[in-house]
Amino acid sequence: MRRRRASKACDHGRVVREAVGDWSRAEVAALLHEYDALAALRDLSVQAELARPPAPTFKQDLSTLYDFKYCTDVDLLFRGTCFPVHRAILSARCPYFRDLLAGCPGYGARICLELRTPGVDVEVFSALLRYLYTGDLTASGSSIDIQLLRRLAEEFGHPNPLDPDLRYLLETGDYADAVVIFTSDTQVDYHQRSEPCIGGVVEYSGGGGSGNGVPGVGLRPNLELPCHKAILSARSPFFRNLIQRRSRSGEEHTERALHIPTRIVLDESVIPKRYARVLLHAIYLDTVDLSLILRGSGCGSSSGSLSEAEALTGTGRVRPTLLEEAMELYQIGRFLELDIVSQGCEDIILEWLTVDSLPGVLRWASEPHGSAWVLRQARHLLREEFTQVAHSPVLHQLDKSHLIDALSSHFLQASELEVLQAVLKWGEHQLIKRMEDREPNVVSQTAHSVARKGVKKRDLSDVELREILSEVVPLVRMDHVLPPTAEPLANAIRRGLVPTPPTHMLGADHRPTDSTRNINAWVRASRSGLFVRPRLFMPYYEEIKVLVEEQSVNEGELVRVRRPRYIADIPDTLYMVEDKPRATGIGIDVITHAIPVPDGATMAAMLKRQAKLRQSPTCQRALALPLSSRHEINRQIRLRVVREFNLPDAVAQLLEGTKVSNFNFVQNAGCYQMEDEDELGCGGVSKRGEGASGMGGRPMTYPRCHQPPPTPHHTPIPTPMHHPPLPAVVTEGELFRNFSPQWCRVGERGQLSEMMPDVAMATASLGELSLSGVSEGELPLDLLGHPTHCYPPPPPPPPHTFI
Repeated sequence: MRRRRASKACDHGRVVREAVGDWSRAEVAALLHEYDALAALRDLSVQAELARPPAPTFKQDLSTLYDFKYCTDVDLLFRGTCFPVHRAILSARCPYFRDLLAGCPGYGARICLELRTPGVDVEVFSALLRYLYTGDLTASGSSIDIQLLRRLAEEFGHPNPLDPDLRYLLETGDYADAVVIFTSDTQVDYHQRSEPCIGGVVEYSGGGGSGNGVPGVGLRPNLELPCHKAILSARSPFFRNLIQRRSRSGEEHTERALHIPTRIVLDESVIPKRYARVLLHAIYLDTVDLSLILRGSGCGSSSGSLSEAEALTGTGRVRPTLLEEAMELYQIGRFLELDIVSQGCEDIILEWLTVDSLPGVLRWASEPHGSAWVLRQARHLLREEFTQVAHSPVLHQLDKSHLIDALSSHFLQASELEVLQAVLKWGEHQLIKRMEDREPNVVSQTAHSVARKGVKKRDLSDVELREILSEVVPLVRMDHVLPPTAEPLANAIRRGLVPTPPTHMLGADHRPTDSTRNINAWVRASRSGLFVRPRLFMPYYEEIKVLVEEQSVNEGELVRVRRPRYIADIPDTLYMVEDKPRATGIGIDVITHAIPVPDGATMAAMLKRQAKLRQSPTCQRALALPLSSRHEINRQIRLRVVREFNLPDAVAQLLEGTKVSNFNFVQNAGCYQMEDEDELGCGGVSKRGEGASGMGGRPMTYPRCHQPPPTPHHTPIPTPMHHPPLPAVVTEGELFRNFSPQWCRVGERGQLSEMMPDVAMATASLGELSLSGVSEGELPLDLLGHPTHCYPPPPPPPPHTFI
């Protein structure tokens, strides 16, 4: 997080102080409460943007290797128990096993162990082997007696830390049983392959060869790197599946008979050989070091060598920047399923991310092969440095989608006047580009005539500019432009670029000099629908805090404002409902436009993580603020959870209103309980507020999904024991297709009501209420203060009629 730098071109503190100069103390305090709620929500939003699943370390992968026994080549027999192990790892880690295995060469050796140290049982021996693989004592091994460990150290020797031993295996290639070969298409005779080239991997049959060439081809590849099948299988599912397929095909038997290592030939056009040492270094040591990139035409050329310069000059290519190499290596890590490489490249990209490189990173991260995590960080930088971007040529390089995303945020760090000026500047540049495209350039390889002559503002068509800015200008919060009489705002209104002028300019009773009294656009009012939530612009926030402290009645006592009565989470009209999730991002089936539904265990872990995050101090502080939106807070928590589990953002909607039932599977809990139970008071009445703006100021109470306690006059509504399970994938129409009227009863909410507001559902649902356990003619609703209201029973439905 970078500390915000106040703009030197404008004294924002003075501007906002003049704007609220004639406000009352309660109104200024209400604005401060609004900013406090946004600041707390911003902290949760930043945590959600930074969330990603941690890449497994080599210790975790080697522990998994010991559990699942991939590519084992030696069997240790101890007290009647067989332990399949890996010769290279034990030989590098322990002098005792190095000497023992050296006397039993060959694949599949079975060695019976007789230890001199007394008191070593099978469990202790297994913990000892796991320690050699991971360098850490597990929970089961933590109960080992210290004296026993000392006696074992005398017999087995003192092992080194795991990192130096893995570095030794990487650098020396001792005990290597595989070799990775990088070659190009021109060096490969495809008729000699045993299998077609799939995914950039060329597999050769185990035939004879000469020297270091590829068997059966007789060509010398450019680069061969020795490695170990056990470590490759532990770190990468890609290599593990490849090695297992070769083992099932019988090629390993031929290689063992010829005493040659397993050869994995990679196509250099897919995986360039210059990243070979970077990949192996990351596999063995969990570090992405771009200084290991092989430069020049030869493998051993150093960076900046003469041969490299001649090669680049002859081909006309430009050496890629460090940022471009990190982007390319990220895609290779994704292809080889090396999470440690991908996340290491993401960190490098973020480290080199600047305002100048921002447009290129945004475009790359927005592509299907880009990084969603880098995209979130780049968008965050755009919001934080928007003032600097607005005054640089970088603004002209931004795509409309990225500009719209920045303007839609509550946390954009720029005043609304600066936002308006930036939007107009960006639109005029887009209009000039359109004019250049319309007018052909007569002389090739020269500057365009429009750019050469220059374009004046009077030559720009306001009609075309209005069309270009039709999706961008509405995102500028015109009521918050300070000062309200700013010339850029008035000029934009005169040109017809602003579709809706500020409220202080509407009507004949308002004058520009009275615009500073436009409080309703800044502060929530119970009877006004003019409120627009202000952005959390830090200079405004800091100045309002200082102003409230100055206006405090006594030292240390701040003016307290009564919490407004409103419902922030329920939209007033249908067009304000959030759009359905689109099939974009990693993990979504682009063919069926479906969202993958996690299994029961994953969903249970996600719900447990969600409950833990809700109890965090940051979340509790946000919930305690009077003007906090619980809907937005819960949304940020759900986004953080699904990103930590490496799922698309659209899966966050599956966490809304779900719980783990006693039947060991996850169901839609809209029929069981609501998500925000802490928002309910006695009798199921919401504690967030009962009134809504735009409804005449009358308090409105929305029914919640809690059933009333059973009484002698009311039979409790039976809970359905069986529901249709969630499908394997949830499509846009699946929620409506699986909807059943029996799912939703009085006091219950089904899937349909989760997607539509209560206001819109009221007219459609009153006629279909199923009043189970209620006598005919009585409706147990207290609308006018009476206990019950009697109505004639409805006529029975005709036969074969669906209700």
